[in-house]
Amino acid sequence: MAATGALALGEDSVILEPNHPILRAIEVVLPRLPAVFDGFTIVQLSDFHYDERSAVPIRAAVEMVNNLHPDLVVLTGDFVTVPMFHRRFRAAKRAAESAQPCAQLLAQLHARIAIVSVLGNHDIESDPRRITETLDAHGLSVLRNRSIPIEQKGSRIWLSGLDDSWEGDPDMELTLRGIPSDELVVLLVHEPDFADEAAHYPVDLQLSGHSHGGQIWLPIIGAPWLPMFARKYPRGRYQIGPLTLYTNMGLGTIRFPIRLNCRPEVTLFTLRSRDGAL
Repeated sequence: MAATGALALGEDSVILEPNHPILRAIEVVLPRLPAVFDGFTIVQLSDFHYDERSAVPIRAAVEMVNNLHPDLVVLTGDFVTVPMFHRRFRAAKRAAESAQPCAQLLAQLHARIAIVSVLGNHDIESDPRRITETLDAHGLSVLRNRSIPIEQKGSRIWLSGLDDSWEGDPDMELTLRGIPSDELVVLLVHEPDFADEAAHYPVDLQLSGHSHGGQIWLPIIGAPWLPMFARKYPRGRYQIGPLTLYTNMGLGTIRFPIRLNCRPEVTLFTLRSRDGAL
């Protein structure tokens, strides 16, 4: 019986759970959100780590997203995987080759307004210029320390993308330059623990990934291992002062193709203004 149970657990964590994304639908009340944006929807996908295995949950996620008809889709980094022991060598550059098939899959996403990306630490460690060009060419616009306005019926919010806060050259002052202080900002940054820094700026909502939710989540213990800069805020929703943070658990896996109590995630955010929520 023990052997049978172990086999079933192994099948679930290696074969079933990594391949079947879960949809999490979350309403976020943002006091500075203009009333005309009440009900605005954003879908977040993250941590693709493209290879033959991760292509399965990515395809499933694309189908899920397109059935949701979101206003905006955001992709929060790690499109490729840099080999563990070759980060500064030729293999790291070769990892960027995976950006092309990954972008081809993600280009099938549909959003009313736009699909916007930021890079993750693996993307920066590989060949960020090549990956950026590949994503841009497929309509998955990359924001690196810059912001774009989203206008609707005479009101405006901002979508800001920070360069990777671990391996990149993040610059919040540059990213937020030109944004009026009274206008709402949604910040995309790969590492969630950056929220402690972002909370010092006029940022309303931060969307991050990086952690994979630990890939393995045990009762009471939680994740046996988490990467740097995702240990404080590893999964789900947090409030850091006026800043709301959400950490997506990603679609792909790294090092080992295993997920346990940690399904790949598609997150649907519905933004609500204070007035609209009443």
